[in-house]
Amino acid sequence: MSRHTRPGLKVTVFVGENDTVHHKPLATEIVHRAHKAGIAGASVFRGVEGYGAHSRIHTQRILSLSEDLPMAVIFADSPEKVRAFLPELDGIVSEGAAILEECELVRFTPDDRSDA
Repeated sequence: MSRHTRPGLKVTVFVGENDTVHHKPLATEIVHRAHKAGIAGASVFRGVEGYGAHSRIHTQRILSLSEDLPMAVIFADSPEKVRAFLPELDGIVSEGAAILEECELVRFTPDDRSDA
């Protein structure tokens, strides 16, 4: 197994579960656009509790079941590729926040040698 590292930029976009763009879930649209742009990887995480700009707490607790839980869309790639992709978010994220973090991307690959 080989390990390859390179500098990266990780973006976490915070949106609501009910946020949509063109009648599609916003989190899904971000992932699909990142994929189309060739971003190395993206994932969506659903929060169990949180609040945003309006300071209204959304929770998964049974006694106060929310239908608009917080979502985090996380993607990462080279700083150049991520920064080139960020304008895509301008047209679809009308409300929310994002965090950009410098990181080190690590990729694990099988060795190319054979033991023959």
